[in-house]
Amino acid sequence: MDTLATRMAFGKELLKLAETNTDFVLCNADTKTCGLEVFGKLYPEREFSFGIAEQNLIGGAAGLASCGNKVYLATFGVFASMRACEQVRTFVCYPNLNVTIIGTHAGLQVGGDGATHAAIEDVSIMRSLPNMTVVQPSDAVSARALARASLDFTGPLYIRLHRNPVPDVYNDDYVFTFGKANTVKEYGADMTMIVSGILLKKALDAAEILHTQGINVRVVDMATIKPLDEAAVIRAAKETGAVMTIEDHTVLGGLGAAVAEVVVQSHPVPMTLVGIQDRFGESGDPELLYRDNGMDVDSIVAKAKRLVARK
Repeated sequence: MDTLATRMAFGKELLKLAETNTDFVLCNADTKTCGLEVFGKLYPEREFSFGIAEQNLIGGAAGLASCGNKVYLATFGVFASMRACEQVRTFVCYPNLNVTIIGTHAGLQVGGDGATHAAIEDVSIMRSLPNMTVVQPSDAVSARALARASLDFTGPLYIRLHRNPVPDVYNDDYVFTFGKANTVKEYGADMTMIVSGILLKKALDAAEILHTQGINVRVVDMATIKPLDEAAVIRAAKETGAVMTIEDHTVLGGLGAAVAEVVVQSHPVPMTLVGIQDRFGESGDPELLYRDNGMDVDSIVAKAKRLVARK
């Protein structure tokens, strides 16, 4: 199977699921996000298009959900989390409605589309809203598994998806479980890397390099950012004594902040937060942007060495 971007893997799987599961409807914003643009042609009575009007998109989805529908909506993550923030907060989260927000084109991968379209603050915003669950897959396999799992989810849900294909980490037997972290690699107990999203492959590559140099790393995929698997975080802090978080997102309020909140209150250990450091995204090649933001494999290796030295 050809490698797909998480957004396309999720969208294709949801289209496939719609053949036999007729219990959900879809709201679109006339943007090419995740392949769900064809949903209305296949299921015209189950698709509602709102045009380039994300605030109306959220309001309409909330209205449909208030009538008992399970609703998915798809748009760029930057628009869902910022342009329509008030509508998400007041019309979806406050009444705790069954709306799944598919937010695509997240992180520095969007360098090809321009800095303004890169969602690098969306996790911070969404995880601050009561009743909201925030998740993101790390590859196409986990994106398909997430699509299947989302059918049975109830309540506000934000699914963070990515623009470009990345190598698969998981096999097809992977099962997504909300609220549970997954230990992907267990080299040893020198430190733990807690990762969410498509930088998981870079973390695994860095862990392999570190292992050859005598530093043994546990790599944990934290696909659910809210609610966080606090037990996994505390276990990592106690058993490895140092924690690094890795995310394609600002470190202000994202995965790193969420993990730090648990660590500082439960078992303080040295930490390093790898991510975008209080700056905007930029236009350009994503791999160069990762390098410039200290999020490439070589930078992760160097930061991990400094972290272990602090133990």
